[in-house]
Amino acid sequence: MKNESAKKLLFGSESIKIFMEKEPHTGIFSKCGIAEGRASFNLLFFLSENILLKAEEHCGTEFLFERNQYILHYSDEESTAELRTKNGEILKYIHILINYDYIFNLIHPEANKEHADILESMISNRYIFLHNQTPPSMTVEMHIILKEIISYSKKGLLQKLFVEAKIIKLLLLVFEQFNEKNIVEEMPETPLMIKRFIDENYHRNIKAEDIGKLTGINQNRIRKEFKAYYHQTVSGYMAELRMLKARKLITNREIMIKEIAIECGYEYVQNFTRAFKKKFGISPEKLRMGSFN
Repeated sequence: MKNESAKKLLFGSESIKIFMEKEPHTGIFSKCGIAEGRASFNLLFFLSENILLKAEEHCGTEFLFERNQYILHYSDEESTAELRTKNGEILKYIHILINYDYIFNLIHPEANKEHADILESMISNRYIFLHNQTPPSMTVEMHIILKEIISYSKKGLLQKLFVEAKIIKLLLLVFEQFNEKNIVEEMPETPLMIKRFIDENYHRNIKAEDIGKLTGINQNRIRKEFKAYYHQTVSGYMAELRMLKARKLITNREIMIKEIAIECGYEYVQNFTRAFKKKFGISPEKLRMGSFN
C-alpha cells in the first residue's frame, strides 16, 4: 500500500488539504490508502472506473464507485480507508480534506435552523447516497472546478483564497444536487414524467411539441409546468444534459468530435462546437487537449 506522502499534494493549509492520485501501478490491481483526520469532512471525487473503498470506520465494509461519482463524508475521529481498482487499471481520484472548525465557521449553524440543518446533514453523512443508495454523480461544473484547482499556478495567499472560493462552490453544488433530489421526491407526476422522458431521450432531436405527441400532454402545459418546477426551459435543460454528456465523452480521445456531436443530439458538428464553447468558454478540441482525465 502506498502511504499518504506518496500522493501529490495539490494544496495544503491548516484547514484544507487537497490530494490527487493519478499514478500507474504494476500488478493485478492498483491500491493506495487515504487518511481521514479527526473531526474532518472529506470530499472524494472518483476519476477512474470500478474503485473499491474499504472503510476501517465501517468494519471493513467495501463500497463500489464508478467513474465520475463522489461522496462527502464526515469522520469524527482519525481513520484510514483503502482504495483499489482491479485488472491493473490506473487509480485516479481527488481527495479534499476540510477540518470541522472551517466548515462550522463557514456555515454558522447558530445563525438559523436552515444553517444548523445543513451542518447536521453533513455530520450525519447524508451527502453520500443520492437515489436508492446510489452515490451522486459529478456535474459538469464540478469537473471544471477541479480542473481549475489542478491547473492554478499561483502560490501563497492568492492560492489560498482561490482554493477556498472553489471549495465553497463545490459544497454549494453538492447541497443543490441533494436539494433537487428532495424536490423531485415531492413533485407532482406531470413535470417528473416530462423530466424522465427528457433524461431518456435528450440525445435525440426532440422538441416540446414532440414530447407532447409522445406523452399525450399539451405542449404549452409541458413548457409551463416544467419551468415552474425546474426553473428552466425544456430546451435549456435538454442542452444542459447534452453538454454534460459531451463533457464526459470529450476526455476519450478515441472518439472523434463529430461522433460526440451526433451522440449528443447534434446533426452538425458546427452547431455542437458553438454550443460547447458558449457553455464552457472553450472549444471541445482545446478542452480535450488540456483534459486531466
